[in-house]
Amino acid sequence: MCGIVGAVAQRDVADILLTGLQRLEYRGYDSAGMAVLSPAAELQRVRRLGKVEQLANALQQHPMTGGTGIAHTRWATHGQPSEANAHPHQSGSLVVVHNGIIENHAELRRQLEAQGYVFESQTDTEVIAHLIAEQRRQGVELLQAVMVVRKQLTGAYGMAVMDQQLPEQLVVARSGSPLVIGVGIGEHFVASDQLALLPVTQRFAFLEEGDVALLQRHDYQVFDLNDQAVERRVQESTVEHDAGDKGAFRHYMLKEIYEQPHAIRQTLAGRLENGELNLEALGDLSDIEQVQIIACGTSYHAAMTARYWIESLAQLPCNVEIASEFRYRRSVVRPRSLLVTISQSGETADTLAALRLAKEIGYQRTLTICNVPGSSLVRESDVALMTCAGVEVGVASTKAFTTQLVALLLLTAALGRGRGLDVHQQAALTDALQQLPDLIDKTLSMNADIQALAQRFAEKHHALFLGRGSQYPIAMEGALKLKEISYIHAEAYAAGELKHGPLALIDAEMPIIVVAPNNQLVEKLKSNIEEVRARGGELTIFADEAAGLTTSDNVTVLPVTHCDNLIAPIVYTLPLQLLSYHVAVIKGTDVDQPRNLAKSVTVE
Repeated sequence: MCGIVGAVAQRDVADILLTGLQRLEYRGYDSAGMAVLSPAAELQRVRRLGKVEQLANALQQHPMTGGTGIAHTRWATHGQPSEANAHPHQSGSLVVVHNGIIENHAELRRQLEAQGYVFESQTDTEVIAHLIAEQRRQGVELLQAVMVVRKQLTGAYGMAVMDQQLPEQLVVARSGSPLVIGVGIGEHFVASDQLALLPVTQRFAFLEEGDVALLQRHDYQVFDLNDQAVERRVQESTVEHDAGDKGAFRHYMLKEIYEQPHAIRQTLAGRLENGELNLEALGDLSDIEQVQIIACGTSYHAAMTARYWIESLAQLPCNVEIASEFRYRRSVVRPRSLLVTISQSGETADTLAALRLAKEIGYQRTLTICNVPGSSLVRESDVALMTCAGVEVGVASTKAFTTQLVALLLLTAALGRGRGLDVHQQAALTDALQQLPDLIDKTLSMNADIQALAQRFAEKHHALFLGRGSQYPIAMEGALKLKEISYIHAEAYAAGELKHGPLALIDAEMPIIVVAPNNQLVEKLKSNIEEVRARGGELTIFADEAAGLTTSDNVTVLPVTHCDNLIAPIVYTLPLQLLSYHVAVIKGTDVDQPRNLAKSVTVE
């Protein structure tokens, strides 16, 4: 969600900034812009509505030269998508790019207008530009001006500020929205994600909450919330990513669906070897008596699935809550609780805020399941269980979700040792995890059949997903995927709830998608299926080969390779991902960057 790239270098930086924006396109945005100071310290600024490609075309017509610059992709919050609302925003000699939301912008805007400032946009960001410009007008140095202004702001921000009067300086600040400094030789960079800077450096210093930094060519300085100089450890990145490489695949999403066997093997590497689980890195969890999981979106569905595992196998009470709800209600902290956060990016604003709140109210043990080393959740949690999915570009999460489920099964095993998980169950869990990557490979062979099935959804406007037990959250995830990328309204229900309302929606125009592994609930599920058939519903069922379900009138059964019930939620995720993908392709939507959505949700 929004992307920032900045540079102070001895070479022209426009191409570096543009490449950085292209590598951040996965985050979601609606406009893009860039400002560069020329060798004569003239301010050059170009902004365009739409994709980064539009900005690139504009730069071809109006090339920029100069070694200091900032660039931005905007995801609209205040003010509709437009060139006027695109970043960078300017006030006199000063330009600003900003991620986040300034909650008291209206009050600050009124004050600035009373002082004679004229606003050219509807954004909250322009307030920041004018506030800093006013400090500069009063003779305050740029670094100090940013320090003063940030204390006037309520809300979240990651910002980069450039002043043509100081052509070899960038000042950046972070509160609630991530920023990372890229360390070079005779040049320094800043970005909202290290991926933007990998072509120019592998060395990064992650800014902490409340930090302000002054970047110059030959050095940089970081100051904490109290304006005191601090050191932030420089880390060497091992991340590899080619933002332009889809390989033989049409979309990143399909590529990432097919990368799941490898991603799962990577997540298990070092944790499952020679038939034994190695979970020592999680520490001693024997004293844990309750688990609280906090997450958003797809990660919330992973958490919902994990609750079934933790309570049935580890025999521990497990509560799951949406982060944006947890942080705004009074909750009770039980003794010896483990707080678990889940996030693909590690920068999800609500989840990060919930973690900080949880620490304040008394949670003593925190663990995060995350895909991004060095992210805020990883740095601020006691323990991190990395998912090792690799870079995920498609906004609709696929391999990040299934690797989260694998990580949660590993956590369940660690929690269950010495409790409800006996030796035989541990062996069964280990065996199931060993088989999982190959089972995922087999499940991907359903692709052609699912592609043909997707034609039925081309003219549909609604869909209902059904599952029971640990498959209910998987049905929720399937519904989310379909609505995210095909824009079809989709809901998920626990199948036993049909008679409590959803049956009223059933007709021939409402496709029903069912996930049906061969478990102890399959007979109950068959009864639910008959309830739908009796009312003329069109059913698509992804069913275990041994579940005893066959294609008949109004019912299409697609067999799924048999698997252990423990890992069935992971296996049955794949057909739903493929279905949503092919439906979206048929409907002609932007699969990798669906409208109004962002990959990394760094605002409330």
